[in-house]
Amino acid sequence: MIVEPKVKGFICTTAHPAGCKESVRRQIAYCKEKGLAEGPKKVLVVGASTGYGLASRIAVTYCYGADTIGVSFEKEAKGKRTATAGWYNTAAFEEMAQADGYYAKSFNGDGFSKEMKEQVIETIRSDWGKVDMVVYSMAAPRRTLADGTTVSSVLKTVGSEFSNKTIDLRNNEIKDVTVPVAKEEEIENTIKVMGGEDWEEWIQALADADVLADNAVTLAYSYIGPVVTHAIYKHGSIGQAKKHLYDTSVKLTKEFAGKGLKAYISVNKALVTQSSAAIPIVPLYIALVYKVMKEEGLHEGCIEQMQRLFAEKLPKKEVDAEGRFRLDDWELQDNVQNKIAEIWDTVTTENIKELGDIEGYWEDFYHMFGFHYDNVDYEADVEI
Repeated sequence: MIVEPKVKGFICTTAHPAGCKESVRRQIAYCKEKGLAEGPKKVLVVGASTGYGLASRIAVTYCYGADTIGVSFEKEAKGKRTATAGWYNTAAFEEMAQADGYYAKSFNGDGFSKEMKEQVIETIRSDWGKVDMVVYSMAAPRRTLADGTTVSSVLKTVGSEFSNKTIDLRNNEIKDVTVPVAKEEEIENTIKVMGGEDWEEWIQALADADVLADNAVTLAYSYIGPVVTHAIYKHGSIGQAKKHLYDTSVKLTKEFAGKGLKAYISVNKALVTQSSAAIPIVPLYIALVYKVMKEEGLHEGCIEQMQRLFAEKLPKKEVDAEGRFRLDDWELQDNVQNKIAEIWDTVTTENIKELGDIEGYWEDFYHMFGFHYDNVDYEADVEI
């Protein structure tokens, strides 16, 4: 069939198989061009099908020459409904990595579940023996706990509600939005879904099964951002989860010191991802930061960020005072943030195209789902 983008709010309900393949091909080409570095050789990526997780899987394969196992929860095509972008990304990655001589195996299902952990552990035991790196890049809206109850995360503030500008992605209109306060139970549930509990369960399960190598490395991803987004992000419900994630990194390093495990948080830059598009205020900030960083020659996408993390930051153990890798170092430079602060007060619906990179925002958005690549024929019938 001919596949066209169908956008509803901040999500696209279709994905293009050839376009997703092109996206993966370009990310692989970028890493191949950069060359190899020394690093782990058996890498498990939990949350491996889109955004930073997919870029991590590509970067460790083509930067370290690593074999990978990826875990993700995606939907395959059904009738006239296309598969999700992550489904096509994973299929494309496996095909290309295997053609280049790398081991690449993927599991599709609930990464939070005990069953998934057991399946992955069995595969590590039979195919690798041990895993020497675990990337935890899970970005799920809800989680079913061991007792069968399902909890959901919320994007709300803590303490008091917050009003500021945002962009309505349906019509590129700049308008005010008020973000409500999260109840205590909502904060707890957000921590359960997006905090470090499941990350810790993965590491514990791997260690208990004796498939975690000595001196292994594990990473999870976070975001801090500028003052303008702190109420909704850093200090909001999602920020409480990210604080728990950081505390978990400290706990893991301490608890598994005998095995020599090092657990890190990598604080990455603001980018258009399926997660960030849903957060009030953040899409407007991203449109502005894209414009400024492109003008300054500092802009990076997911793959550039992950290649820099694995080729430069991790080998040199280049961390901040809290022991975190800072891939947001360019974003938070004074010259970048001062320019955004100036623009923020003056941006309107009428001048957003001039002051922000709204085209760049939408291009990245469509690319996530395999659309708007200049060398893909979108008029052609494709097998979904």
